[in-house]
Amino acid sequence: MKLAKNQKRYCKTCKKHTDQVVSIAKKRDRGTLKKGSLPRLEKRGRGKAGFGNKGKYSRKAKSGWKRSGAKPSKKFDLRFKCKVCNKSSVARKPVIIAKKLELI
Repeated sequence: MKLAKNQKRYCKTCKKHTDQVVSIAKKRDRGTLKKGSLPRLEKRGRGKAGFGNKGKYSRKAKSGWKRSGAKPSKKFDLRFKCKVCNKSSVARKPVIIAKKLELI
């Protein structure tokens, strides 16, 4: 999908329509919950029998045996930077789902 690099949009800080530069936001990694999850897992194992993990790690996750490979299409978050005040905003509502996004 091809998208224009410069678009005219409403800027919240300027409170008017201005020219804005479009950029694709980088995908961020998910955080890990090491400290919170390990004690919880130990407590979870102390059920009626007092040992084990109730089948949590008995096999791979469903994503491992259901489908292999990455999804063909991705969701893109767009960042708009105002040329007047240089403030940037992330467009959350119109999420673009496409295989490839190209800025022209």
